[in-house]
Amino acid sequence: MALAVARIVDLRKEPVNVVLDRVEQGLGVRLDRATVIRKRRSLGGRTDRGTWVRIERRGFERIGVQGGNGTEAAAVLDGVVMPQWYRGLAWRNESEPAMWRADELELISDPPIGKGALVLRDPELPERWWAALSTSLDALAAHRTPRVATPDTELMTQELVTAKLGEVFPEVEDTLVGQWAAAHADLTWANVMGPEFSIIDWEDWGMAPRGLDAATLWGNALAVPELADRVHRERRADLESRDGKLMALFLLSKIVGPHAYEDDPLLVPARKEASRLVVELQAA
Repeated sequence: MALAVARIVDLRKEPVNVVLDRVEQGLGVRLDRATVIRKRRSLGGRTDRGTWVRIERRGFERIGVQGGNGTEAAAVLDGVVMPQWYRGLAWRNESEPAMWRADELELISDPPIGKGALVLRDPELPERWWAALSTSLDALAAHRTPRVATPDTELMTQELVTAKLGEVFPEVEDTLVGQWAAAHADLTWANVMGPEFSIIDWEDWGMAPRGLDAATLWGNALAVPELADRVHRERRADLESRDGKLMALFLLSKIVGPHAYEDDPLLVPARKEASRLVVELQAA
């Protein structure tokens, strides 16, 4: 039986004081309301315990395939630099098929590299940052999990890859993924911290085609060529694999596809890179 689908909401626009009150009571903390950050699908803020609380709303239709809460489940990942998980709280929305989840985490003092998914200038990251990135992504990919990645809330399947690439790049006829690995699945510049490296926001992690994370970070750096080149050098093994090229096109399809914005700073370099990748995949 198909699950009822929850109403789509944007937590940047919804009243959330009742939710914050419930989290404070349930976790026994006091949130610093002045520090609360509101995103489309999540909230977060500092507590009087010197920790960070992340709050997420998720519809029932997304819970089963994900195998539980991503932030808590990610606590088992060895070798990946991320905030330590302490405790959690969950409850059902009284009026619709959705769950609220709050997780108390280690407070990371370093800010996100990007205010949004992409970056428009070189953040000049130290060598230790790049080393930690590669070590963490290698360690993550070595794990196996029943969770399925959900980039942009969509279940990552072979069918999704074939459909997305077929819509934008129909000339690439062979879209069969050869290797699957654990991935963060939302590795944008808003979810990596610096100058001390850490990865945040693990709600979408799970199994995905090899190279998804590298392609996501690389594609969102294309407005800064030297940064995109550095990501490519660091994750060359992923991005030059056939699956990595498919994932790069998968990411670029969201930029150059039918909903492209002409004023998007990623659009011109993304079109150039997409043309290159299509030729390389056709020749393989």
